[in-house]
Amino acid sequence: MTFMKSLMGATAMALTAGAALAEPAIIFDLGGKFDKSFNEAAFNGAERWAKETGGTYKELEMQSEAQREQALRRLAEAGANPVVMTGFAFGDVLSTVAPDFPDTKFAIIDVDWLDLPNVTQIAFAEHEGSYLVGMMAALASETGTVGFIGGMDIPLIRRFGCGYAQGVLAANPDAKVVLNMTGTTPTAWNDPVKGAELAKGQKAQGADVIYAAAGGTGVGVLQAAADEGILSIGVDSNQNGMHPGKVLTSMLKRVDNAVYEAFKTGTDLQPGVTRMDLAAGGVGYALDENNAALVTPEMTAAVDAAAEKIKSGELVVHDYMSDNTCPAATF
Repeated sequence: MTFMKSLMGATAMALTAGAALAEPAIIFDLGGKFDKSFNEAAFNGAERWAKETGGTYKELEMQSEAQREQALRRLAEAGANPVVMTGFAFGDVLSTVAPDFPDTKFAIIDVDWLDLPNVTQIAFAEHEGSYLVGMMAALASETGTVGFIGGMDIPLIRRFGCGYAQGVLAANPDAKVVLNMTGTTPTAWNDPVKGAELAKGQKAQGADVIYAAAGGTGVGVLQAAADEGILSIGVDSNQNGMHPGKVLTSMLKRVDNAVYEAFKTGTDLQPGVTRMDLAAGGVGYALDENNAALVTPEMTAAVDAAAEKIKSGELVVHDYMSDNTCPAATF
């Protein structure tokens, strides 16, 4: 469904249904709802809600940065409630739009700095989940060198990379971590060709396990790693099945649960910040039939032991976004 077609449909629904039959809505960020990563996780949460309740929802897929405010306003004007946004890039726009629609509830993922009475913010502890897959990468590596490829170079993605590097060095203090970012603009989320180039470059530096936290760009990373005979680590959604036997694991970021709960709560959403950390089941790692042969019992025992320490507070993973530093890596 195209952007403008979605907007026209949303407006028509509002005119015929009225506020009493308000539907929830979701706006996907650049890369689209079938990016096999962040947006697709959000889509899966919306679909789960629809299947369980029999309800319907409105949706929009971003085509450019310029459409953010227009999309948000059109959905609010059409009577959608609540309106869920995937990604920090909606933060500034939401701070402008939300006050104009005081009776509409909004939920935004990956933002925790707004103070608005009708906005729910959902933040994840990506550094904790990344620590776990970092440990797994170090334990699986035969060269002692592993890689990280991020999407847009922003503090949020550095949080992934920093947590990963901490986990790598916890499992192997002598390991080397090669870090690259895809770019500095939103196009970095949807450039699989560049992702593949970076993956090949990291392999040339000795990396035999590469973690991609890059949205649609990560699809190119995982493909190149499989082609080059090295392992990759997926992100957000369970990407193990994209290249069975070639993806070591995936760092799960339960965006699906966040969207599902927002839709389920509906207009009873409360303002403030919800933090989805490891203890709350917000992040974790994927183990299934696609990677079972790659992950030894010793690896899972070590990673699970670390997970329990993180949950209890015995082990604290440094959060890059707390002070924009990383004790385990240099960006």
